[in-house]
Amino acid sequence: MSIHESAYPARWWHALEDGRIQCDLCPRDCKLHEGQRGACFVRAMRHGKLVLTTYGRSSGFCIDPIEKKPLYNFYPGSSVLSFGTAGCNLACKFCQNWDISKSRAMDTLMDAASPEAIAKAAVARHSRSVAFTYNDPVIFAEYAMDTADACHAEGIQAVAVTAGYIHAAPRREFYAKMDAANIDLKAFTEAFYFKLCGGHLQDVLDTLVYVHHETACWLEITTLLIPGHNDSAAEVTQLSQWVAQELGPDVPLHFSAFHPDYKLLGAPPTPAATLARARRIALDQGLHYVYIGNVHDRVGDTTFCPACGKAVIQRDWYEILDYQLTDDGHCRHCNAAIAGRYGHYEQPFGARRIPVRMAREQA
Repeated sequence: MSIHESAYPARWWHALEDGRIQCDLCPRDCKLHEGQRGACFVRAMRHGKLVLTTYGRSSGFCIDPIEKKPLYNFYPGSSVLSFGTAGCNLACKFCQNWDISKSRAMDTLMDAASPEAIAKAAVARHSRSVAFTYNDPVIFAEYAMDTADACHAEGIQAVAVTAGYIHAAPRREFYAKMDAANIDLKAFTEAFYFKLCGGHLQDVLDTLVYVHHETACWLEITTLLIPGHNDSAAEVTQLSQWVAQELGPDVPLHFSAFHPDYKLLGAPPTPAATLARARRIALDQGLHYVYIGNVHDRVGDTTFCPACGKAVIQRDWYEILDYQLTDDGHCRHCNAAIAGRYGHYEQPFGARRIPVRMAREQA
């Protein structure tokens, strides 16, 4: 099928006795009539089969610092070719990328690119990895997985930035092809997930446990702290305890600042003090790598050695100011291993953001 066609054969579905089909990709289990789209808006029933309507097309490509994903313990200082499509399988009222994830008019606006073209563009731009981000790659899993295969053929890593809302069978296949993932743990109560996201907490916890314990994919977690909704000391403590007990102390946890957006305009921005308190709580629960995002906080941006306590990667936003790790990821102060994925460190990419027009690249 041509990369420019609007319907690519999708996987993970089955036919129902009443003539509908059911999508088996995520816990929404959308049941579709002919011509109907799922809650994600991009998976649809056409001619009795499930198709992915956004395969091969993107809302845009950009070269970013890997720290922006955010991934702080995965090849720090490297650049990543980032892209997304449209739609989402959650319905977060606070979505910070709602113009992309909630779009219903992206089909004519997308930059077309085959998996092979994306991999070659990453090589040409000297990016170590390609990230599926901006909207959730779970809903365009077939495209993301094919692109991951193309990237691996070129020696490029694949990164998923996702909410982790996916069924067990596709989860096994999807994360087997990912080298790193930042998964949103949006809160630690079922009420938050149900009322503000239209999903369920346990499905995300199951994904976190699976990715960390059953795959080689490097995992980091992000929680957007929303004042009055998921930022209490008690909830942050419970979340941090769960990460420490179920995943271990070496999984990095990012607390990110909220700004009013989409349908949650009444909540105020997250105070810096709330983020600093959350970081202290998580460190007190035994986590080794706890970061603060979306605000200026050099301490919260910095990676510290859990053995000697000294800074090994000092950051200011996405800029790396000092790097004290060996090529194999050991602290230069005490030689303790720092959890993550590392390689030869040269000039860091920095805080630049470089748009890439893939249609022009392929011309």
